[in-house]
Amino acid sequence: MSRRVKDFIEIKDCPSLDALIERLIEVRDSLPAVADAEVKMRGDDVFGRQLSISFYREQTMEEAECDARYANAYRESREHELSRLQDELGVVCRVPRGGHGKLRAVA
Repeated sequence: MSRRVKDFIEIKDCPSLDALIERLIEVRDSLPAVADAEVKMRGDDVFGRQLSISFYREQTMEEAECDARYANAYRESREHELSRLQDELGVVCRVPRGGHGKLRAVA
């Protein structure tokens, strides 16, 4: 399963318009085919301004492994918290498996 993640490139300090155009062409050529890129001006007069380019790219294997580790840890913590609350309240709640999104009309 491939997943797309949002990434950013910031362009700062271009001495001339030609240098800026060249840098933007380099960035455009390095982007994936379906990047859905957006360009925004960020910053202010005190800290300076820069162009920020946001785009989508495929998730790397390292990122996917890290997400999987955290997803499992998060799921386990929710299950632990649910069982703690069930013990405290004396109520057992079960999440139904399968059949998600199926509605049955009854006349």
